[in-house]
Amino acid sequence: MAQAGVKLVAKNQQARHEYFIEETFEAGIELVGTEVKSIRAGTISLKDAWCQVKNGELFIRQMHISPYEKGNIFNKDPLRPRRLLMHKREILRLYGKVKQDGMSIIPLSVYLKNSRVKVEIALCKGKKLYDKRDDAAVRDAKRQIDRAMKERSH
Repeated sequence: MAQAGVKLVAKNQQARHEYFIEETFEAGIELVGTEVKSIRAGTISLKDAWCQVKNGELFIRQMHISPYEKGNIFNKDPLRPRRLLMHKREILRLYGKVKQDGMSIIPLSVYLKNSRVKVEIALCKGKKLYDKRDDAAVRDAKRQIDRAMKERSH
């Protein structure tokens, strides 16, 4: 995602730890003016966020956008569900995968692309505890190998 005109605003750190990511998508998001200003200021959290398909539309829930401090009566509820903008056939395909294969739709990051707010969402399968332990073991082994190679070169 290191293209020109793309600025990462928020990233869901926990997602790659908790889920196997099968496929990623880019979606637009329906926001109000003060929310956009808050996002540009970087006051957004994807920690507990998840996506839901309802009546053929895709919604992101539990995404926290702090109220804009210079805002006024137009500030909205920070945790309100927000509609994601994708093609109908993509939404229906995601819905089918969630219903059939028991997968989840999780937001990975929020970024600005040519001054538009975009959300990167992923079709995910939950990890079991032993999967997380395996990942940690692989990471530790790689760290030890790197450390040994570094000591050897000195």
